[in-house]
Amino acid sequence: MPEIFSTAPEDKTLAPDTLHTESRVLIIDDESMICESLETLLRLEGFVVASAADGEQGLHKLDEGVYDLVLLDLALPGQSGLEILHSIRERQPQLPVIMITAYGTVQNVVDAIRAGANNFTQKPWDNEKLLADIRSAIGRYRTEQENIHLKRALKQRYSFENIVGKSEAMLSVLDLVGQVAPSRSTVMIQGESGTGKELIAKAVHSHSPRRDKPFVPVNTGAIPSDLLESTLFGHVKGAFTSANATKKGLFEVAHTGTLFLDEIGTMSLDMQAKMLRVLQDRRFMQVGGTHEIQVDVRIIAATNVDLRQAVRDGRFRDDLFYRLNVITVDLPSLRNRREDIPLLAMHFLKRYCEENGLPLRVITQDALRILVDYDWPGNVRELENIIERCVVLSTGPTIGVELLPGHITGQSYSASMLEHTPNASLFDILEEVERRIITDRLERCNWNQTEAAEHFHIPLSTLNQKIKRLNIEIKKKNKE
Repeated sequence: MPEIFSTAPEDKTLAPDTLHTESRVLIIDDESMICESLETLLRLEGFVVASAADGEQGLHKLDEGVYDLVLLDLALPGQSGLEILHSIRERQPQLPVIMITAYGTVQNVVDAIRAGANNFTQKPWDNEKLLADIRSAIGRYRTEQENIHLKRALKQRYSFENIVGKSEAMLSVLDLVGQVAPSRSTVMIQGESGTGKELIAKAVHSHSPRRDKPFVPVNTGAIPSDLLESTLFGHVKGAFTSANATKKGLFEVAHTGTLFLDEIGTMSLDMQAKMLRVLQDRRFMQVGGTHEIQVDVRIIAATNVDLRQAVRDGRFRDDLFYRLNVITVDLPSLRNRREDIPLLAMHFLKRYCEENGLPLRVITQDALRILVDYDWPGNVRELENIIERCVVLSTGPTIGVELLPGHITGQSYSASMLEHTPNASLFDILEEVERRIITDRLERCNWNQTEAAEHFHIPLSTLNQKIKRLNIEIKKKNKE
């Protein structure tokens, strides 16, 4: 497992790689004894410490050096602590600041928080609590800074949005995307379900000369075979019973742009033959039509199945495979780029805290270690669903092991049920176990009930009956 945790046993917050460097703290307080006491406490804990006797000197040191946190006295000679806090926020909006005062009135706390303080502690302070607050604030700050730095680096290198990762595997993918995007070539994206194939397809499109033209995604596996031809090629009025008007197909909608064909490996052989002709000369006829339509469309296809094996098994046409397989982008599974898990977790944590109107949570070290060790069969999509779940269920500032589902932590459903409801009947326990198993599988399948039913080896109708009986709420699907 990559070294991503602080070695200090008291540090229970998410800690990125950069926390292995020494953390620097600036103390701004006019009382020399207070400064000396804080300096001794922090240096014994491995911090690099600097002190200033007033706000002006503190701002000068802040301009001259690099710090991870400021301990700021509220009552200072000359400019007040709140005035200095405003000046710090103008210089470094994200830098953590903990206010210290001997007069901890409610109004003081409110004023300090409104002015941008991250926390507030009263003299005399509790050493362990102060150290925990400092580590927590620095942990969040370092993680946010690493995310900002990584996204800035990726933007400078590729300008790719919503793609988080610093692993060699992902950087290699982005290198390849950067090379192929400007071309007209067909691209095949291969990867397990949930690895982000549509994100990569969008990155190819957005960095191509077609960036201002339509990007049209279609999940070919989710459309019944008898409707797929009409969906892709369109139909004329009266072509079939429900064809009350002529309708453009997605090939025509994507004209001059990009058509993204997801789950291409599920397409029927009959449809594959029709698709081959379109890829060869970019011509097709609408269902029921009598004249050909020519389009200028770039094709990006994606699959989570082994198409070479499908060709050998006779389930996929070899000529279509070679037509699609001009440039192949292989997306790594999340278990093969574990060093990206902390960054992705923080990315989703920030997103869902903002969406739910919550302050940014902190993932505990123990919870993060479990996330990094887990194999993630549902890949990035599963991680996103788990983080969203943790944010929604959290009631405090931290996300700990107790918020992770049982299949992540290794705790069995029945053990969890018995622990929390010791007087439950056997029927209640079995029903709850069934509910949790089905819910977990649906989360891993991005709430695709057909895919979940296939995993359980049961008919879709049976799964639907269980969902209704167990009152399981079906969530809106996330895009890859």
